[in-house]
Amino acid sequence: MLAQGQSCSAKRGGLAADVSLGLIFLKKKKKNSALSICLRGELEGEGPEGNWIHPLPSGFTYEDYQTTAQWLLSHTKHRPQVAVICGSGLGGLTNQLTQAQSFDYSEIPNFPRSTVPGHAGRLVFGFLNGKACVMMQGRFHMYEGYPLWKVTFPVRVFRLLGVDTLVVTNAAGGLNPKFEVGDIMLIRDHINLPGFSGQDPLIGPNDERFGVRFPAMSDAYDRDMRQKAHIAWKQMGEERELQEGTYVMVAGPSFDTVVESHLLQKLGADAIGMSTVPEVIVARHCGLRVFGFSLITNKVVMDYESLEKTTHEEVLEAGRQAAQKLEKFVSILMAGIPQPGSAS
Repeated sequence: MLAQGQSCSAKRGGLAADVSLGLIFLKKKKKNSALSICLRGELEGEGPEGNWIHPLPSGFTYEDYQTTAQWLLSHTKHRPQVAVICGSGLGGLTNQLTQAQSFDYSEIPNFPRSTVPGHAGRLVFGFLNGKACVMMQGRFHMYEGYPLWKVTFPVRVFRLLGVDTLVVTNAAGGLNPKFEVGDIMLIRDHINLPGFSGQDPLIGPNDERFGVRFPAMSDAYDRDMRQKAHIAWKQMGEERELQEGTYVMVAGPSFDTVVESHLLQKLGADAIGMSTVPEVIVARHCGLRVFGFSLITNKVVMDYESLEKTTHEEVLEAGRQAAQKLEKFVSILMAGIPQPGSAS
């Protein structure tokens, strides 16, 4: 298996191939030639004149997920029930864990690497308000060059660790005009925009040991947990209302144009970001309960006359300012997660 950043090349039958990050790039050398490459399964193809890009299906086998899960189980005594994926600037949640034990992603077999500022690249085990947790201090994104089967790799590993609940967090731009910077939006539903163009983490052969071929997504975000979140918010006594709405994922890394933002708003999106949805799809596929929220870190530019520009630094700063509020919110929510064996 190729490590991240490595590539290999092969020539056969007049075709040259470069394999990197799960993609096969084929460059035609002469007509009517074919190349068969075996990379975690066989792929055969005959390309037209010019370049041919063929995305691989899942590059990981069930045994690969098991290898990673077994490595973690053998290196820690923690047995988490809840997994939390920390979005941009939200990695401070890990500081609230007691009896914490952390691993750099580079230590863990098969794990990708975080390359984005605000994503430390550590897996942290511990307890939060009495719940055994594992937290990703940094996630993976399409725009880093990762195929979706790599972006979502940790989710299936968590399932094999015994996790039954996934909490997803992200930094998002506010499309809903009622939202203000610093608001928290519970994710009620999502729009998988990359999925409209054939980018879905479940594409490829289905492994029934994880889930069914065609999983439902109409109940992706747990209703009971959203109700408990509203109760927790009232307990905190925050001035701003807890928001709830639809999150739309775009591929990134460029921020959206004015007309794109208007289009997404008309589709029904309240907040926009570049993550989360693939992880949720895979989590629901393998039977995990899912709860998610977005920290609104900026208001999306919707006016051509505006001189404002969205920056990643702005996103990280909003995360820092909201850190205490978020940590308290997540901590209270942990008490509301049902005991093992009652996943929805």
